[in-house]
Amino acid sequence: MQKKLSLVVTSIVLLGLSACSLLPEKIDETKNWSVTKLYSEAREEMTGQHYERAIQLFGKLEASYPFGTYAQQAQMEIAYAYYKSGDQAQALAAVERFIKLHPNHANVDYMYYLRGLINFNDQIGFLNFIYAQDPTERDPKATREAFAAFKQLVDKFPESQYTPDALQRMNYLVNAMAQYEVHVARYYYRRQAYLASLNRAQSAVNDFRDSPAIEEALFIMMRDYDKLGMTDLRDDTQRVFLKNYPNSRFLTPEGSRAERHWWKFWQ
Repeated sequence: MQKKLSLVVTSIVLLGLSACSLLPEKIDETKNWSVTKLYSEAREEMTGQHYERAIQLFGKLEASYPFGTYAQQAQMEIAYAYYKSGDQAQALAAVERFIKLHPNHANVDYMYYLRGLINFNDQIGFLNFIYAQDPTERDPKATREAFAAFKQLVDKFPESQYTPDALQRMNYLVNAMAQYEVHVARYYYRRQAYLASLNRAQSAVNDFRDSPAIEEALFIMMRDYDKLGMTDLRDDTQRVFLKNYPNSRFLTPEGSRAERHWWKFWQ
């Protein structure tokens, strides 16, 4: 019985090996490609928005020709391809790797800029973010990380061609962070947690002095002080509010109930 079983097992193994030998070998078409050929084909895939294939080809280029400008360019292209394909983690890893390997590269400022873009566009595209999504719905951690990334670019490369755009995005992110604090303050006020509401509104005023959200933050502070019976502080805040926003819409019954969508100022 054992002899028969051994014969059966041996036959199956031999048949399996024979079948494998009959299958055609997978040929790597890029094996003998030159560095220029690899780069050209990878760029063509990028242009066609075939990012997965582009990443494969750039990876082969870097592996086959690890030294020189083509390899460095391939590393940058890989980071950008991951960014365009929506793979945030891989894109950030590729950016960090490039910055670590080539801190003095002529185009390293772009990689700092790309790091900011990756965080900025986390979860939603830039235009959709502006026109549709309330920034208070955005993860504040991602907002802070995007701001820090752009700030590092501005600090390290003030003359970079990417710095003006980074500064605009930083201003936008400051407003988003301020509005997040106001959103939370408003949330606590509606739930009659006036002290918690006051703390968040004060945080917006102290940390983001030039943000449009300060108008509502001061208004919420006035209401919080009133509810807490702190009339002197309420009156002081009211004087500041009226001096800076004498025609504020929050002074009208409709305005006090409305939520100001400051992030739609492009419309």
